[in-house]
Amino acid sequence: ITLNSAVEQLRKEGNELFKCGDYGGALAAYTQALGLDATPQDQAILHRNRAACHLKLEDYDKAETEASKAIEKDGGDVKALYRRSQALEKLGRLDQAVLDLQRCVSLEPKNKVFQEALRNIGGQIQEKVRYMSSTDAKVEQMFQILLDPEEKGTEKKQKASQNLVVLAREDAGAEKIFRSNGVQLLQCLLDTGETDLMLAALRTLVGICSEHQSRTVATLSILGTRRVVSILGVESQAVSLAACHLLQVMFDALKEGVKKGFRGKEGAIIVDPARELKVLISNLLDLLTEVGVSGQGRDNALTLLIKAVPRKSLKDPNNSLTLWVIDQGLKKILEVGGSLQDPPGELAVTANSRVSASILLSKLFDDLKCDAERENFHRLCENYIKSWFEGQGLAGKLRAIQTVSCLLQGPCDAGNRALELSGVMESVIALCASEQEEEQLVAVEALIHAAGKAKRASFITANGVSLLKDLYKCSEKDSIRIRALVGLCKLGSAGGTDFSMKQFAEGSTLKLAKQCRKWLCNDQIDAGTRRWAVEGLAYLTFDADVKEEFVEDAAALKALFQLSRSEERSVLFAVASALVNCTNSYDYEEPDPKMVELAKYAKQHVPEQHPKDKPSFVRARVKKLLVAGVVSAMVCMVKTESPVLTSSCRELLSRVFLALVEEVEDRGTVVAQGGGRALIPLALEGTDVGQTKAAQALAKLTITSNPEMTFPGERIYEVVRPLVSLLHLNCSGLQNFEALMALTNLAGISERLRQKILKEKAVPMIEGYMFEEHEMIRRAATECMCNLAMSKEVQDLFEAQGNDRLKLLVLYSGEDDELLQRAAAGGLAMLTSMRPTLCSRIPQVTTHWLEILQALLLSSNQELQHRGAVVVLNMVEASREIASTLMESEMMEILSVLAKGDHSPVTRAAAACLDKAVEYGLIQPNQDGE
Repeated sequence: ITLNSAVEQLRKEGNELFKCGDYGGALAAYTQALGLDATPQDQAILHRNRAACHLKLEDYDKAETEASKAIEKDGGDVKALYRRSQALEKLGRLDQAVLDLQRCVSLEPKNKVFQEALRNIGGQIQEKVRYMSSTDAKVEQMFQILLDPEEKGTEKKQKASQNLVVLAREDAGAEKIFRSNGVQLLQCLLDTGETDLMLAALRTLVGICSEHQSRTVATLSILGTRRVVSILGVESQAVSLAACHLLQVMFDALKEGVKKGFRGKEGAIIVDPARELKVLISNLLDLLTEVGVSGQGRDNALTLLIKAVPRKSLKDPNNSLTLWVIDQGLKKILEVGGSLQDPPGELAVTANSRVSASILLSKLFDDLKCDAERENFHRLCENYIKSWFEGQGLAGKLRAIQTVSCLLQGPCDAGNRALELSGVMESVIALCASEQEEEQLVAVEALIHAAGKAKRASFITANGVSLLKDLYKCSEKDSIRIRALVGLCKLGSAGGTDFSMKQFAEGSTLKLAKQCRKWLCNDQIDAGTRRWAVEGLAYLTFDADVKEEFVEDAAALKALFQLSRSEERSVLFAVASALVNCTNSYDYEEPDPKMVELAKYAKQHVPEQHPKDKPSFVRARVKKLLVAGVVSAMVCMVKTESPVLTSSCRELLSRVFLALVEEVEDRGTVVAQGGGRALIPLALEGTDVGQTKAAQALAKLTITSNPEMTFPGERIYEVVRPLVSLLHLNCSGLQNFEALMALTNLAGISERLRQKILKEKAVPMIEGYMFEEHEMIRRAATECMCNLAMSKEVQDLFEAQGNDRLKLLVLYSGEDDELLQRAAAGGLAMLTSMRPTLCSRIPQVTTHWLEILQALLLSSNQELQHRGAVVVLNMVEASREIASTLMESEMMEILSVLAKGDHSPVTRAAAACLDKAVEYGLIQPNQDGE
């Protein structure tokens, strides 16, 4: 049956795209063809071709679906059966894969590919059966030891718990534990209350629930959602953290279930996971306001809500979970944010709890899509604050003001609205003068947070500066003075880095900074109060004089880095901000001189840069920070498992890292102190700007150091994706160039790394840069492509019909740029060695091919000569016809001269060419044997 001509055309187009490795394009062509009026047999072919595309794109669920559609149209379609078996094998459904393969073998008994695949899968099934039967007895034995009251605290018990956790990490082991009544037995371990046993049980449950929604739902049903969530609130930090990890895994499994339409990895139809998700979140919200829950547990519950509730991407239109949480739990989140630490209230809260509440509120607010949703959020916040502010006495007013502070640190629009409520600002100003330290602290902090918001800053500058100055000068309490100072710092830094816009008299910022450093170094003051000294420095370090003094103060830097490692996680953003200022890693553009002249003429304000912010000063500051140990401190900050490490905080750290690796001689220090490892998570998660800056820092390290030493083990494979992201057109030319250089280094290390680069779809982008006008980018792309040409897939691209890849390499081998020549000739030498069929194509791609090869052999650069000689040798060995063309040209004379040289690789290659020509009978050796 002939296909409809339009369908035929699209199918052929899809086949060509598939051969070239453009699986997405091929898929689109087949899909378009399916939309036309195709016959059932045509549809079967198109569906099985779509299955092949999905297999290449590693989307095995869709591959199975497409192959099944082809089989429905034609039950004897052996290709579709084979492709479905491949998809089923990857999905772990070996028993179903075997049935398809057996059918393939029965249809084509002599096909060796099918026979080999059937043998392999049979071996896998036997291994699985063996493993399952051997683990049966093991699981039973482990639980017997763990639940034996006689074995209390023994080494035997410890080993059994470790084995159980390890077994649960493998899917087959987790399934075995689950089917052996494991969850009920693990519940018994949790009920013992012993820390070690509880940790073992929670870690085993992680294995059982990981990426498996039906086991997750069953586990929640057996243990009870309330019971699992309540473990967060225990006093033991280790147990609370382990419970937090388990709940995170459960959230991920349930969310994946919602996305896939109630199907997990195991393919079973189960209870609606969206409902289970809401039950879990509802319990977490209840835990927030439960009396008796530890501060650590409350922090962990907030962390989970931050990760689980808001949309991961604003492209996802569904924010229903956020709306539901705002309706059900906004008051509970505000209750944590408005709780007073001193004196302790009913709820145990930490400084981190309040910051986490602010971050959660901010993320919920940012997840809203329209004005009506935002108005509802404002209304709920305002009603909650009014309920405390009015008719609840002084304690209620303090609670309301603390809640306003929480909003100002989070969704500041809501905070500004709350400040405008009748009497709130007046109460803040009045309470700043209170005799009671606790009341004064709440009010001064609210004033500071309000000072940072543009709407209120002018009001506070007019009314609050004199108040803050009085508090700073007259208060006898350091905790009040330090906070008043931060308020002054905030107002004093309004001009940012603009040297000409100073709020205070000359020298005042230096005095304030000196006092901040003094408090920072005083370890008699608690960490919560010293944090405010860092907040002050984060503002004051906009001033270059302050930066210079700060980096000279070794004791202050040491105290800063120690504080960044402390339990006081809320200090991280301030530390990162101060470091960004000291390294000048914020965005700064030199103003256009013409625009400056125009602005002066029009009597407009022109920003000025401080003389000490010139590059030489910045480099000197970076050196001093490196000596003080900034890298180790930042590595610890990146490892922080806390909501305080927000995307904007990560961006600040990425900026600092990029500044630290700017100079080649500093990169060794950064790598030695773990900077390479820390950059990977920064490049994979955060704001777009932060990820790009971290990726660029990774590129710089990969270029100048041994990547295998910088990123040991599996980490080296994680570097590829950030580097490929720098190839996108929205990145700068320098970023493109550095990414290409780094990828060239990686591509030369191993086949597995080359496969990773291919998998990240880098090849089309690298090819694009081979046509770039900028010679350095063009050269870097060519070098990268030549290293990638060691891979079979890239060789296939060069060998595919109808493309100019080979032509480009031949032409570049004749360019004036010697480095570009070297890269292209190296690629040609490798490709003609690996794929002899390409040799016959070289004369077809350009009429200048002979001149280009002769020029390579006559080059004064021995490396170019050698690469040219290898290409010629490969061509001579490939066919007698090409050898004849070469020997009839001046090439024979050139080879004869080169063959008489010393015993170099060039001489050997030239001699080998002539020997082959003699063997073909194209030339005769001289009488003396030459």
